[in-house]
Amino acid sequence: MTKILIVGGVAGGASAAARARRLSEEAEIIMFERGPFVSFANCGLPYHIGGEIQDRDKLLLQTPESFLARFNVDVRVMHEVIAINRHAKTITVKNLLDGSEYDEGYDFLLLSPGASPIVPPIAGIDNPLTHSLRNIPDMDRILNTLKTKQVAHATVVGGGFIGLEMMEAFHALGINTSLIEMADQVMTPVDREMAGFVHAEIKHKGIDLQLGVALESVEYQSTNEQENLLLTLNNGQQLETDILIMAIGVRPEIQLAQQAGLQIGELGGIYTTPSMQTSDPSIYAVGDAVEEQDFVTGNRTLVPLAGPANRQGRMAADNMLGRDETYQGTQGTAICKVFDLAVASTGKNEKQLKRDGVIYEKVYVHTASHASYYPGAEIVSFKMLFDPKSGKILGAQAVGKDGIDKRIDVMAVAQRAGMTVEQLQHLELTYAPPYGSAKDVINQAAFVANNLIKGDATAIHYDEITNLTDDQILLDVRNPGELKNVGFIAGAINIPVDQLRQRMDELPKDKEIVIYCQVGLRGNVAYRQLVNNGYKAKNLIGGYRTYLFAQA
Repeated sequence: MTKILIVGGVAGGASAAARARRLSEEAEIIMFERGPFVSFANCGLPYHIGGEIQDRDKLLLQTPESFLARFNVDVRVMHEVIAINRHAKTITVKNLLDGSEYDEGYDFLLLSPGASPIVPPIAGIDNPLTHSLRNIPDMDRILNTLKTKQVAHATVVGGGFIGLEMMEAFHALGINTSLIEMADQVMTPVDREMAGFVHAEIKHKGIDLQLGVALESVEYQSTNEQENLLLTLNNGQQLETDILIMAIGVRPEIQLAQQAGLQIGELGGIYTTPSMQTSDPSIYAVGDAVEEQDFVTGNRTLVPLAGPANRQGRMAADNMLGRDETYQGTQGTAICKVFDLAVASTGKNEKQLKRDGVIYEKVYVHTASHASYYPGAEIVSFKMLFDPKSGKILGAQAVGKDGIDKRIDVMAVAQRAGMTVEQLQHLELTYAPPYGSAKDVINQAAFVANNLIKGDATAIHYDEITNLTDDQILLDVRNPGELKNVGFIAGAINIPVDQLRQRMDELPKDKEIVIYCQVGLRGNVAYRQLVNNGYKAKNLIGGYRTYLFAQA
């Protein structure tokens, strides 16, 4: 009989336990969780705080009793594994309720300890009004502060998933909120110009968004009537706030693995093979604590997401029970709700490709989520990164109010299937006016990408517009009313695209014409007219919309 011990529940550990039982009725399976809850929806915690998920019990996916009844798994909550004795193949467990300790033997051990919030060594950070959010007890502490204190203002430090979701939760509760982010953007899985759409939405909702700003110190102030915090920021500003959420990221929980002498990777996560084995063949590790293979580059990476953790837990259980499954890499496919917007990505972003020295090209399209003449159509702003020679898909990002998950899910599948941008042109996606368009956003992006690859278009990008030379002329091909209502780039000549054939002789042939329109579509029409008439030209990919929101 195989004996499997699992350290940590939630995504990876709970998935492994359930899968192991489905494969074997004989295996003895014991799961240890140092907290009071074994399987909970940690991604749902901010939504309970904000009131969207009203029933707290909905967050509890499984209890020790339900795990025992359905899967015959012995779940021991409030039991912390404090040591792994590899040579004896035992672990030492501490019962946190009575302080007693005991050893438990194993044939296979699975580590699923997750990741812990990073709390930097900032003066005064340890106070009763400062919280992080990782689990249900953390959530309960935040709710208790909101219930028992006078909270008129909240501050969130960190513009990642948790930070953005907590910002929205406070806003939903009618609490004035500041969001402090040290980088020049929120939501770092997408690039700066795509995050600009999110910045605009955050500011539109009345949030005090401070980018490129760090928290330097915290002073806890308490009087008979009120408690609050005085925050000092590195821009010299001071901010009074009633609750502070630290959400600047997480780091893998590796102490147990380190003490056991298991190999730790260069990025600080537990080293694992594609079969999810650690450097000890009897010990597996999954989830936020492990380094995994990046699907695009093949390099080691840390991606703390629930989807990969669930799949890894399942595969580890397979392999502990004699199967031969390998994890096929992580794309980092993710999405976040920010008020009325969704922002999503898959694969690599431009920052990462630059850092790794990968040659790439990029395209932007801004087009309707479904047929524009059918009510409710919203703009999907879409960015695709690809290899300009092979057409390999390197990454995709999208922002908008409708249809964002659909487009990034399609791109994640296409990337995993090894499709090229040439093949993306031929995707046959559902079309009816309420749901899509005859040429989907993804088809459109593929058409633009293939125009670049084949030489049918020559690109210039938003970040090159401010560095034009004396040998270049900027041409705005929108209608005059658009310039007045939407804005324009200073110094551009305006000739609407429908007048271009008649007025082409107003443009010099000895200079390069840099064309832009609102989203790039009319710019491409103008580009083809000009080059077919012997002009040198480039088209601003993504048009004025990309240029404008890159500044937001």
